[in-house]
Amino acid sequence: MHDQRTNQTAELGFSIKSQLGGDATLLNAGKTTNFIYQILDFKPTESEIKAINEIDTRSKIKDRIEAVKNAGGKLKFVTLEQDVFKNNLVLIDSLLPNIVAEIIKTFFTSALSSIKDLTENINKSNPLNYDTQFAHTFYDYKVKRFLTDVALGMTPSKVWTGIYDATGGYLVVKENGDILCYHIYNRNQFEDYLFVNTKLETASSTRHDFGKIFEENGQYYFKLNLQIRFK
Repeated sequence: MHDQRTNQTAELGFSIKSQLGGDATLLNAGKTTNFIYQILDFKPTESEIKAINEIDTRSKIKDRIEAVKNAGGKLKFVTLEQDVFKNNLVLIDSLLPNIVAEIIKTFFTSALSSIKDLTENINKSNPLNYDTQFAHTFYDYKVKRFLTDVALGMTPSKVWTGIYDATGGYLVVKENGDILCYHIYNRNQFEDYLFVNTKLETASSTRHDFGKIFEENGQYYFKLNLQIRFK
């Protein structure tokens, strides 16, 4: 890569995402991306649990959560299913697991799906009670940092050290074959691109084992899954 501004040439690694075959994923779903929520104020019978878990509509996860809500239950984030991904998030920001958990819960309980809209929503509700008297954009900043680390090397199943695999930046192959290049030194532009052009989507609940009420030690829990795709 020859940089005309510095007149230097260097070999740099780039992460590549192609839109030629459809919208590419930024973060692939797996059991590693399951978030666990405790269901508070919820005392169901076995038949009620069975009925909720057997809801099989097109939007079955959302409908099951709505049924839990109608029964008085509330979802409270507890932890992630896999500690590696949890610790990767904590490495980026100590409260990032809670922030992402709120984004996922909002996705599954509203009509919102884009990362930008979901983040703006929790920015208004401020579930982590940040001091917003000076209009700090806590949630935007932390989510953008998360997306950037995912784009440049962080995966849920491997320990993340903060060292980027893609030392140069990001290449995006558009549907018409055009190539967009985002350099790391244009970090703000790159972060804005990821923030505006990604969304959450529902992965296979059967394959990744989420979306059903389960009991442990007399407490009821519900798993939700994270998958991020480009728009």
